[in-house]
Amino acid sequence: MLILLYNQVFRSYNLWVHLQVMISIEPHELSTGKLHGYLLGAVSPRPICFASTMDKEGNVNLSPFSFFNVFSAKPPILVFSPARRGRDNTTKHTYENVLQVPEVVINIVSFEMVQQMSLSSTEYAKGINEFTKAGFTELTSEMVKPPRVAEAPVQFECKVNEVIALGKEGGAGNLVICEVVKIHIKEEILAEDGSIDPFKIDAVSRLGGNWYSRAKSGLFEVPKPLTTLGMGVDMIPEEIRRSKVLTGNDLGMLGNIENFPNSEEINTFINTSEELKGLQDEGNSLKIHKKAQDFLCEGKIDEAWMVLLSKK
Repeated sequence: MLILLYNQVFRSYNLWVHLQVMISIEPHELSTGKLHGYLLGAVSPRPICFASTMDKEGNVNLSPFSFFNVFSAKPPILVFSPARRGRDNTTKHTYENVLQVPEVVINIVSFEMVQQMSLSSTEYAKGINEFTKAGFTELTSEMVKPPRVAEAPVQFECKVNEVIALGKEGGAGNLVICEVVKIHIKEEILAEDGSIDPFKIDAVSRLGGNWYSRAKSGLFEVPKPLTTLGMGVDMIPEEIRRSKVLTGNDLGMLGNIENFPNSEEINTFINTSEELKGLQDEGNSLKIHKKAQDFLCEGKIDEAWMVLLSKK
């Protein structure tokens, strides 16, 4: 009897503790930004739809969306949602494009292209090709007009069956229901049995804030390129862009700045270190690029640029 009474008291206490630490909120009580943050922080990790679309004039757009998933196998249906912007209730070029040309290529994002993918989310003006700005390669599709991302491990050519607006206010989603008409898979990501190996595809997914996840190594951050208009990979000097050391991710980070550092900033920085002065005097591109890459691994983009531009 005492044991039963103890268990009942213990369960009641646990319930009381859990109720004390919970907060309960009705969505209408929150700002759109706050609600958006809670939703994305809780519903995670989310796969990334890297969507290439085209407008009726033939202008190509490339943009990532994490409101995305697979919803059917027969027919094969993928659904993603380019939401209305919360700050000013405007619509995104991707949404406008699929209404004009109801076709899309959904490219899967691997870790080795995540920085370039992030750069492509910069809100460039309409008509600017994010393939060019982010340094991706356009690959002609076989059954739809928009091009594929050659670097993506999997590419789904899709026709758009329907677009459903979920609201008219900022933050409202627009469901783009896509039927897959052609699939392209790189053989290098396949396991021996022909299935996709989760480690070889090395896909990344989104969480809240700047956070991403990766199957191989857990969580990592990629700062959102929303406060600046990155100059783009296409503006990086060719000698750096064609580096044998720097990766696509490195170039994506380098392209996410608005302006190059000036000569005074470069000289001041280089003179802080004998190692850096030695690299400058030696002028060895491989060593300079490797040192810049070390800075990029630490998230020090400005320092990486000053090393790269210090070569005499």
